[in-house]
Amino acid sequence: LGILNKIKIVHLNLLKGLDVTKEIQFGNYDEIYNLAAQSFVEQSFSNPINTTDVNTLGVIRILEAIRVFSKQTKFYQASSSEMFGNTKTKFQSEKTKFHPISPYAISKLHSHLILNIYRSAYSMYCSSGILFNHESPLRGDEYVTKKIVRDLIKVKQNTLSCLVLGNIYSVRDWGYSADYVEAMWKMLQQKKPDDFVISSGSTHTVKTFINKA
Repeated sequence: LGILNKIKIVHLNLLKGLDVTKEIQFGNYDEIYNLAAQSFVEQSFSNPINTTDVNTLGVIRILEAIRVFSKQTKFYQASSSEMFGNTKTKFQSEKTKFHPISPYAISKLHSHLILNIYRSAYSMYCSSGILFNHESPLRGDEYVTKKIVRDLIKVKQNTLSCLVLGNIYSVRDWGYSADYVEAMWKMLQQKKPDDFVISSGSTHTVKTFINKA
């Protein structure tokens, strides 16, 4: 992104409560955006303990440190549209009931609900963004959108014979990451903290994505 000369990178392990506490205690942060997670749904089935430790207990460690040492800090938690799971409604909103169907989704829902408790019980400024899929050129190779683009380039260059995928009729709501990050920032600029669903409002199949690519 060309911003390394404008920022300071702090390596922090959310599994180490003391490290998290010290960073928040002495960091004097106005705002904290927690985008850290074990973010692969499939991996959460094979490693539910680590997923829960990072996605749930990691959030509690941050919230506790803010509550004790930095009450003025505004906190953003990256919740997930995966929390809706097998919802029967066509569109989801902040009032839609959650039906998580994976250890990942449950870990995200746990931290989402904990955040609400800290907001109400301790009058902390905590907001969560329930974001649908958002993509950019920085997306990791293990995600389907990047895999499609990467492998089709290889097919074009004759270094790969064909593109291999699973269910190409899966439907996703895809947005652009830069827009969604702006939405995250705007959440913490509101007078009162709250939970916000962010999406494009339209869905497309993986097949459509392939055809356009």
